[in-house]
Amino acid sequence: MLDQGTPPAAGPPAGLGARLLRRKPVERLVAEGGQGEGGSLRRTLGLWQLTMISIGATLGTGIFVVLGEAVPKAGPAVTLSFVIAGLTALFSALSYAELAGTIPVAGSSYSYAYATMGELVAWVCGWCLILEYGVSVAAVAVGWGEYLNELLDGTIGVTIPDALSAPPGDGGVFNLPALIVVLLAMGFLLGGARESARANTIMVVVKIVSLLLFCAIGLKGFQSGNYADFMPLGMAGVSAAGATLFFSYIGFDAASTAGEEAKNAQRDLPRAIMLSLVIVTALYVLVAAVAVGARPWKQFDDTEATLAGIMQDVTGQSFWATLLAAGAVIAIASVVLTVLYGQTRILFAMSRDGLVPKVFAKVHPRTGAPRANTVIVSLFCGVLAAAIPLGQLADATSIGTLFAFALVNVSVVLLRRTRPEMNRTFRVPLFPVLPVLGFGFCIWMMGSLSSITWIVFGAWMAVGLVFYFCYGMRRSRLAAPEVTADPPAQK
Repeated sequence: MLDQGTPPAAGPPAGLGARLLRRKPVERLVAEGGQGEGGSLRRTLGLWQLTMISIGATLGTGIFVVLGEAVPKAGPAVTLSFVIAGLTALFSALSYAELAGTIPVAGSSYSYAYATMGELVAWVCGWCLILEYGVSVAAVAVGWGEYLNELLDGTIGVTIPDALSAPPGDGGVFNLPALIVVLLAMGFLLGGARESARANTIMVVVKIVSLLLFCAIGLKGFQSGNYADFMPLGMAGVSAAGATLFFSYIGFDAASTAGEEAKNAQRDLPRAIMLSLVIVTALYVLVAAVAVGARPWKQFDDTEATLAGIMQDVTGQSFWATLLAAGAVIAIASVVLTVLYGQTRILFAMSRDGLVPKVFAKVHPRTGAPRANTVIVSLFCGVLAAAIPLGQLADATSIGTLFAFALVNVSVVLLRRTRPEMNRTFRVPLFPVLPVLGFGFCIWMMGSLSSITWIVFGAWMAVGLVFYFCYGMRRSRLAAPEVTADPPAQK
């Protein structure tokens, strides 16, 4: 199995610049696929499961939870905000699809950056992915507790007290439901990828049915007058809401983290990424349009259970709101499950490369799951969810994701130029225009986020760089000079 101790010296040490820019050959990335400490990941996932993983990781929080925060920023034009955020995701999704088909490994954009831009950039990208996946798990879990209370109130007439259902700063002491849903997801993941995928597929079907039910009932309360002042806060409001709603699209890349557990990764990963994004965007825009039509935009607030409240307003009955809350509890749980899955696989890849401790690459021989990795990540995300308010988590996740997506758009351009002979099962159309647009949209939306979000992002990056220079750079498995660069392109 992998030996991830400090590599033996081989000749004179490379200079600092060479160490920071050393790339991992694509062939080595692919050859090491699935290998871990004590066992290997198992290839059990087909196109259907991969698509459900991406939908499961994406569809849920943005429309069930974050919509209530986005509408006051953009007004009825929140539907346009969803489209803008979706286009930003689409440009990056095209780049993800090409790279996932070319480099089908677990590390997602971290591995793509390692192959094209070098170790330091790869580390920065991986550190952003930890922020994206780990913090978004916590953010999603916060919203789950709100809908759980709606469900409990509508079924048995009791709710969890605020002290135990909200984090500090939101009127509570400890968000117990948020911790519980993360621990439930951990239990599924410890059983292995195939078992987790089955559970996720069932939950995805439930969440789609729940959203379609909302649209059918919400249309009964639709009032065209709610769209009379379509853009009351101008394009700046649309942009600000779009930056927040980009959080809703986080997760379409989750299929790329399953590259080492897919049966036919090069064929199925690009298809799963694109198919999931189309389905999710269509549902987001449809539900947002119905929601704003059924409730004046000024009456939206930052409660996480927005859709359930609209259902009760339209029908005048608690039954439908309770039914939607039940669907939301299942839907949001699937987001927690699949995003947590992605986080563990990214850390698995980084650990295999020696940049984080090797405990994250240990694989249980019976289940084929990185058990220690899963437990550590789950406990961290659960405690984070129990202690931090949703809004701060969502914006912090968005900026980390946008930065990682920007790097993916750069990676696809660089790999086309440095390795043009490689077999690509999917190619970005209108190359290089669309990757450039994807990069530009990501930077633009990052600029729409608040200054406090940038401060948090800067602090996160500073901590990451300290960790890399003190630990990762010295323990990298690419320290040996013979593997510091890609092999020459074939003629």
